[in-house]
Amino acid sequence: MPEETGGSVPDRLAPVLRAVRAGNGFEEALEQILQIVRLGLVPGGERLPAERELAERMGISRVTLREVLRVLQDQGLVEARRGRYGGTFVLPRADAGGEDELRRRVAGIDIEDVLRFREVLEVGAAGLCAAHGLTDARAARLREALAGTRDAPLAEYRRLDTMLHLTLAELCGSPALAAQYAAVRSTLNDLLDCIPLLVRNLEHSQRQHTALVESVLDGDADGAREIAREHCAGTAALLRGFLA
Repeated sequence: MPEETGGSVPDRLAPVLRAVRAGNGFEEALEQILQIVRLGLVPGGERLPAERELAERMGISRVTLREVLRVLQDQGLVEARRGRYGGTFVLPRADAGGEDELRRRVAGIDIEDVLRFREVLEVGAAGLCAAHGLTDARAARLREALAGTRDAPLAEYRRLDTMLHLTLAELCGSPALAAQYAAVRSTLNDLLDCIPLLVRNLEHSQRQHTALVESVLDGDADGAREIAREHCAGTAALLRGFLA
């Protein structure tokens, strides 16, 4: 995996954007752009990368990409703006609808499978990062992601929390794991968006984030895995509580 070059948009999109398989170009491209939006990799109000870059990175034609963007525009997720500073912009997400909407969304998935898979990936990524170590540049990137969650206003916390976890997944050295984590996190965020941000929960979560990053940077693989496991269990308990 190439060395990161700071917090540029291409770096943020690395766990998601990849060449699609022949025969499913439209469907897989739509899935990837949806993940970018749901994960907050491009925040509401900001512009997606240029059509040429997106098409090249996914290995599709610009005609296919425009069809994908048209679908997202019809769903109210993005808007096209013309002019010198135009492009395709992600629209801010509306209130997801609370517990009733949470139950509706959960009805379409196996929530326990999602939570278990998320735990396996996150615990594995934390252990790999700690066991193999990080270069100075990658360690700095992880610290920066942690600092982002620490200083985040409430409205931005969930997006920056996602960025921290995606960063950890990406830095573990397995692009396949990072891609799978991005997919499961997208599903998870769709559910978390339905429940309120609880200050006490966020304070506890932030302490776990700090301990996790410290364990990774100290090379404590067992400690990193255990903290990651506890952190995932906390999210699972929160969701189950709202579904009870």
